[in-house]
Amino acid sequence: MIGKIFSVLAISSTVTAVIMGNCAELCKGIIEGASKSVSVTLSLMGMMVLWNGIMNVLKESGAIGALSRLMRPLLKWIFPSSFKNETATEEITACISANLLGISNAATPLGIKAIEKMNDGTKYGKATDDMITLCLLGCSCFNLMPTTLLALRSSFNAAVTYEIILPIWICSGLCMMFTIFISRLFRRMHEHT
Repeated sequence: MIGKIFSVLAISSTVTAVIMGNCAELCKGIIEGASKSVSVTLSLMGMMVLWNGIMNVLKESGAIGALSRLMRPLLKWIFPSSFKNETATEEITACISANLLGISNAATPLGIKAIEKMNDGTKYGKATDDMITLCLLGCSCFNLMPTTLLALRSSFNAAVTYEIILPIWICSGLCMMFTIFISRLFRRMHEHT
């Protein structure tokens, strides 16, 4: 579907440029866009490699396990079934930690591993309440350090790079609390049906 949308956009842009006589600007935009996309990709890739490596080191050193024990009371309340059965607790903690650090690219594979482990022993193809909550938190988790956004702003030489952190804390914190509230509300409604 995305390929079809992109094709329509590319074809309509080309036709419009030819009709309006802006072929030179179109070619210039294509070349500049291609070179900028390579530099942005390289800067994001460097950030992703760095934080994926840090997450692996933290996991191998046992720091994720220590963080899991520290966050256990909160995560036990958010993911009651998983923590009661000791299912995927380390993976859930690693996923939430990556989201806290603002590295959603690293959080995605960790979240997939957590969902796969939570899926063991359940009816295949049916999402549990904990799985749904983890997916929702993956989209709206509190960002302690929005590294991907800071890397993007840095690569584009933004005049204001780090001043956005406080608004991000406020917005992401409110989103996370709302997500947890809605998840708990629907969990309770589901239990009573």
